[in-house]
Amino acid sequence: MRPWFLLALTGCVNADAPINPSDAEPRVFIVPKGATASGLADELIEAGLVSSPWQYKLFLRQRDAGCVKAGRHEVSGSMSLNQLIDALCGPPMPEDVPFAVVEGWRISDIDKAIAEKGWAAAGAYEALATSKGVSLPFEITSPTLEGYLYPETYMVVPDRFDPKQLIERQLATFQERFLSKHPEGFGDKDLHQVVVVASMLEREEPKIENRPLVSGIIWKRLTNNWQLGIDATSHYKLAIWDDRPGLLAALKDANDPYNTRLRQGLPPGAIGNPSVSSLEAAMKPQASEFWFYLHDGQGNIHPAVDAAGHDANRAQFGVY
Repeated sequence: MRPWFLLALTGCVNADAPINPSDAEPRVFIVPKGATASGLADELIEAGLVSSPWQYKLFLRQRDAGCVKAGRHEVSGSMSLNQLIDALCGPPMPEDVPFAVVEGWRISDIDKAIAEKGWAAAGAYEALATSKGVSLPFEITSPTLEGYLYPETYMVVPDRFDPKQLIERQLATFQERFLSKHPEGFGDKDLHQVVVVASMLEREEPKIENRPLVSGIIWKRLTNNWQLGIDATSHYKLAIWDDRPGLLAALKDANDPYNTRLRQGLPPGAIGNPSVSSLEAAMKPQASEFWFYLHDGQGNIHPAVDAAGHDANRAQFGVY
């Protein structure tokens, strides 16, 4: 038989009354593995979700709370005790994990990373991105979405991963981080040209501060109908970017539309997905006297005003 004072106090617990009606801001409460409802008393009090230990203990005498599940749960201080236990007994919040899309990655690189994690079948992401099979938040005239899939770390839910959803988030991020900053457009350039040049800058120049200079050389060559001579474009269609024998063969292929040594003008599309620094450099090229450039073994740039100077740099730094 229960003591008379316990019976009296039990009747004082209103399990349907909000603990703190003014505290309606949602927050996450984590139930550790193996934890029980009674064992969570101190944590719940500290979080402002329970008023006092005696009230919570009396409540647990009235309600079976053995259903509490380990994981992250959304709760608030304005919940009643019954609502709190309902929340802690409900399905835990999804466990988001970070997925980093690296600057310069191609559609194929992103697809490979997703498949290696087991989140989607190989080719699923690539099929949507190359066919533009998603809702487009702005006009994209490129043949695929290459160049517009903004490189960033995205939080994803592995067991509910949706390639289409990721692509749409990437396009929205591109719009937010770059496109929305330029409502007046890009002067004498269009978005497609800016994105293609930016993708080359991302691969060509490792130092952000040098990208406007390289951009100026690229645009000057385009304007004067010179071949761009950018080897990075011939890497684009290789299964493995650093496939040296494959690159040497591609550099001799005049039928490859991405061969900027043998063909004039821009390639038909971007060769990867550039960062904002490359996009800004593409639309704001730096004027200079230079027509050529190369990088030494440490990645330092060496520009030249003419072919003779470029050949001298090649000989000095052993770059051919």
